[in-house]
Amino acid sequence: MRRLYTALLYLALPLVLLFLLVRSLRNPGYRARWSERFGRFAGPPRPGGIVVHAASLGEVNAASALIDTLIRQYPDAPVTVTTFTPTGSDRVGDVFGAAVFHVYAPLDLPGAVRRFLDRVRPRLLVIMETELWPNLYHHAAAAGIPILIANARISERSFGRYRRWRALTAEALGQAARIAAQSAGDADRLRALGAPEERLTVTGNLKFDVSLPPGLAEEGEAIRVAWGAQRPVLVAGSTHEREEAVLLAAFRGVLAAVPDALLVLVPRHPERFARAAQAARAAGLNVVLRSAGTVCPATAQCFVVDAMGELLRYYAVGDVAFVGGSLEPIGGHNVLEPAALGRPVLVGPHTFNFSDITAQLIDAGAALRVADGAALEATLLELFGDADQRDRMGAAARDLVASGQGALTRTLEEIGRLLTAVTG
Repeated sequence: MRRLYTALLYLALPLVLLFLLVRSLRNPGYRARWSERFGRFAGPPRPGGIVVHAASLGEVNAASALIDTLIRQYPDAPVTVTTFTPTGSDRVGDVFGAAVFHVYAPLDLPGAVRRFLDRVRPRLLVIMETELWPNLYHHAAAAGIPILIANARISERSFGRYRRWRALTAEALGQAARIAAQSAGDADRLRALGAPEERLTVTGNLKFDVSLPPGLAEEGEAIRVAWGAQRPVLVAGSTHEREEAVLLAAFRGVLAAVPDALLVLVPRHPERFARAAQAARAAGLNVVLRSAGTVCPATAQCFVVDAMGELLRYYAVGDVAFVGGSLEPIGGHNVLEPAALGRPVLVGPHTFNFSDITAQLIDAGAALRVADGAALEATLLELFGDADQRDRMGAAARDLVASGQGALTRTLEEIGRLLTAVTG
């Protein structure tokens, strides 16, 4: 199956390169550093380190606490972080700078994978979440490099797709030394796809181990004072284009009843910043951009955060958080960041990327699900008018996040055992 997969991948390579070119029309970063995607780059200063693969921005954020601990705990094992997307690459640079070696992950072609492994010569390969690349796994295992799939998850939606290729996924999963699943449900789905029982464990979700920057709450409070501490603020994080139309229409309805309300809009992708601001203006809202560098005035109705890496700061500012990617079938984004800050969380109907966590938040009374724009408008008016309910939801959110922590410690234990086995 792997040989068939490889042949098909070679045939599809022109389409893969075309995909990168098309994506580069919106994000020029996709046109840069193509040689790295074929395993051609100057290697890290020292071999024998740990590679952490975090495909995109979300995975980098989830892996940040783990990477930071690896840097401190294993100073003799230089950390290499690979990503696939430019936004993930930018985030690695912003967070870690020169503390890690960063390069794009190779395309899953045998030659590119072998060149990558020959240049980095890692002692351990840590794959975040579920990136099943058959050739990477095969050649790493053949070179004696143990693979840990950390924070592993398979959504219900992805499970059906993977199951159609079970022979291939089982072969890849069989190359992993250890598979650390986020939940019992994820472990069951991985087991059904061929993950060896004896290598599978449940460590919990690393995203519960949210590391809030020191002084974040105080910074958020200072921004609120500058904006007007009494005005109701909704922070809509990681939003996408089609759901923004629904969100903006709902917020216009809110403004009719609460004229001083403010929408903080944080689009998911940087190439959409300008379009999101234009959509807000077209919806009749008075828009101020983060990049303007001015205090958001009382006359503003929509504050567009046209900068990367600032979502946590603005979650700390808001009264209510709406987590994007959930009003359209994208699957939702990280609900734990606003929850860790004690913010009531609103999500749409599509949360299959975070189904278990979202269900836990809803069951705990920390989050509410809205079916559409009308429900979003009604729920916002209810929450803006009831500070006690917001406080109860926020406290429940903080408590749930605290109760779920510990995945980082358990994942580090798995890494320690694998490194000990390698070095003897």
